Amino acid sequence: MSAILVIGELNEGVVASHTFELLAAARSLSDAGGGDVHALVPGDSSVGQSLFGGGADAVHVATNQLLQTELTVDAFLPPVLNVIENTGADIVLIAQTAFGRDFGPALAFNLKAAVAMECTGLTLDGGRLQATRACYGGSARAEVKWGSSVQIVTIKPKTLDALATDDSRSGEVTEVSEVGEARVKILGTEKAEATGIRLEDAEVVVSGGRGLGEPEAFGILEELGNLLNGATGASRAACDLGWYPPSQQVGLTGKTVTPNLYIAVAISGASQHMAGMSGSKNIVAINRDEDSNMVQSSRFAVIEDYKKVIPALIEEIKNLG
Repeated sequence: MSAILVIGELNEGVVASHTFELLAAARSLSDAGGGDVHALVPGDSSVGQSLFGGGADAVHVATNQLLQTELTVDAFLPPVLNVIENTGADIVLIAQTAFGRDFGPALAFNLKAAVAMECTGLTLDGGRLQATRACYGGSARAEVKWGSSVQIVTIKPKTLDALATDDSRSGEVTEVSEVGEARVKILGTEKAEATGIRLEDAEVVVSGGRGLGEPEAFGILEELGNLLNGATGASRAACDLGWYPPSQQVGLTGKTVTPNLYIAVAISGASQHMAGMSGSKNIVAINRDEDSNMVQSSRFAVIEDYKKVIPALIEEIKNLG
């Protein structure tokens, strides 16, 4: 018996958006012959109902209160192992979040299986999973397969689109009571302060790099982003210099964004950064170096000093309004 198990997470008491992205990937694999789609989340039975509309055939909820307040790897392993054993799941999908990047390897170790991290695409080849993931700092893509019977994947959020909600789908939620002994205690969490649209949810992203020359330059990028109802991001180099908050970093070690419009200002286009924004629908580069990787990868490019371009662009947008 084969099946697909999606490991879900909660965000402030509701199912996190990336869980529905995983369900979309699972649904595609199921339609190709991968088996039924099962989903497991911590919480109560009411939380689980939304997963049916997102594409799940069966929903399991780990109801122990500890998992709702302190989701740790050790505590969550027993309910996950229980569901895998009872469903015969041989494909497990996990989001590449702060929790998922620890949970994936731990689950693989317990099952004596392999895990592919930070994947961006999944297909079935001869009934076996094949995953696509970045390598060489995002400058190339690798296709990987498994030798182990259970195939475990972590998927970067925002690399796949969730399905449209189907309210006609429903079912009975199965409660799972097991919980492990947590060896790590969460003393507290601190949420990054942000105003406006979240970077990963924005349809327009304006990002700046080290080529801006000074941290104050992010002020005009924020003004442009606000005019376009978008968000402001930064390259790793700019964040490392302390010019912009790390929570707004776009790249392999930052956020993955897939906006309709990505405006890259004074960003050379290192492979680390490209890995986080290459899924953008339209890329506009503003750069003095016409040979830079970002310019070469863009749909439109302005070869000029951003100090001349951005203020003029802001003024023109204001005039149109």
